[in-house]
Amino acid sequence: MMRGPALAGGAIAVCAALLGAAVTPVAARDAGEAARVARVTAPATDFSAPEPFETRPGGAATSFKHPNRDAFSQPSANMPFERQLDFRVGNGIFKKIWVSSPSSTQSSDGLGPLFNARSCQRCHLKDGRGHPPAAGETPVSMFLRLSIPPQTEDDRTALATYLASVIPDPAYGGQLQNFSIQGHDAEGDMKIAYEEEIVTLGDGTEVKLRRPVYEAVNLKYGPMHPDVMLSPRVASPMIGLGLLEAIRAEDILAGADPEDKDGDGISGRPNWAFNHETGEVELGRFGWKAGEPSVAQQSAAAFHGDIGISTPLFRTHYGDCREGAQDSCRDAPHGGTRDGTVTEATDDMFERVVFYSRNLAVPTRRDVDDPQVLAGKKLFYESGCISCHTPKFVTRRDAISEEQSFQLIWPYSDMLLHDMGPGLADNRPEGAASGQEWRTQPLWGVGLTEAVSGHTLLLHDGRARNVLEAILWHGGEAQAARDNVAAMPAEDREALLAFINSL
Repeated sequence: MMRGPALAGGAIAVCAALLGAAVTPVAARDAGEAARVARVTAPATDFSAPEPFETRPGGAATSFKHPNRDAFSQPSANMPFERQLDFRVGNGIFKKIWVSSPSSTQSSDGLGPLFNARSCQRCHLKDGRGHPPAAGETPVSMFLRLSIPPQTEDDRTALATYLASVIPDPAYGGQLQNFSIQGHDAEGDMKIAYEEEIVTLGDGTEVKLRRPVYEAVNLKYGPMHPDVMLSPRVASPMIGLGLLEAIRAEDILAGADPEDKDGDGISGRPNWAFNHETGEVELGRFGWKAGEPSVAQQSAAAFHGDIGISTPLFRTHYGDCREGAQDSCRDAPHGGTRDGTVTEATDDMFERVVFYSRNLAVPTRRDVDDPQVLAGKKLFYESGCISCHTPKFVTRRDAISEEQSFQLIWPYSDMLLHDMGPGLADNRPEGAASGQEWRTQPLWGVGLTEAVSGHTLLLHDGRARNVLEAILWHGGEAQAARDNVAAMPAEDREALLAFINSL
């Protein structure tokens, strides 16, 4: 299997040749503009006061609405009034409860037959972060990804050329669906058990961590493949997706150092994905392992796998149902046309959901001039956190939506893959990502998780109950930064957490 390429141009050229795709690079910035961008995105050196525009992590699109439960549900602040109707209609479709076919509600039918949620909003409640189920609770905003090692030469070719990022389980597909429509069995259930671990910090403080162990149980379609790989996923916050999409690929790739040539212990590698809209292999940006190249494809994949709804990108009406083991599911009534020319989420509906998803605004920073926050920011830099959590980018002038064009943004992510060590490993490759690699999660909005989502659970499976626990789970390339934090005196540690929670 081909690993992630070190140089973007060569990798794209190779994959384009394999796929017959034409790749058009983004126009280069002129020297003057490049110098200005380099100046404003340079790491901070003065921590006595906030940097200019630090209260606007999403640039002119930043929302200044009150930081309450609706903080993640605001439109880009620079959105013209005439485009706000599209945003509101997209919000309505995002919240839409889909029903099974046939139904008198023809604009809402086609659910499943197997699914994890009946609407986008069920996973991304208030457009925020999902969570693992509490004891006795049925999981809704979290599920298990499934895949197997390549079995054939065709499998290996598909992975090597990024036509596929994983090989699905032959009986259960790419994820375990724990709900179904009437007349069909759900695939099974996710079982979680937690093992407690105690970490002692440098000042003697003891922190209890919980290590989850996952199992797929009550399987209704026979056994899974003996080499199946399970990986849990909680729904990520929806804010700032259009801004992340608008970062120039060249700017992200400039931070990659797959061979660690500078010797700092941080590599950073891109993931790559086939874009079904353009027919090209492109930089992966979205998902926990950067396995999707665009907001549109991330949205279509969620409709397909999570809800079982066809879209203009993925036109099969039966979602993730597998041939052979789940033929009755594939033959069930649906809400589109048999030839797929009309999909259950129509072109117009899908376009508005994607527009909505691109334009959920990043909330304004809070307490940027608080002395403790400023001290914590300095510690964030000095401890090495910015080696992966890159503070700033400037987006492309030719962004898909005008709201994201040429904005100084502060996502605190380099958008690259990093080896996070065995503690966080899911041991499930995805595209170029190994079983120990994860995309650096953007930190903007993390301090509003509790206000929006009603909890403070973090990481890909919600195992961390707060920011400190999330840091202590860091290993691999992040081990040195994690150890620096663990060694801090309590006062410094509290300052660091105050800064992160101000983002």
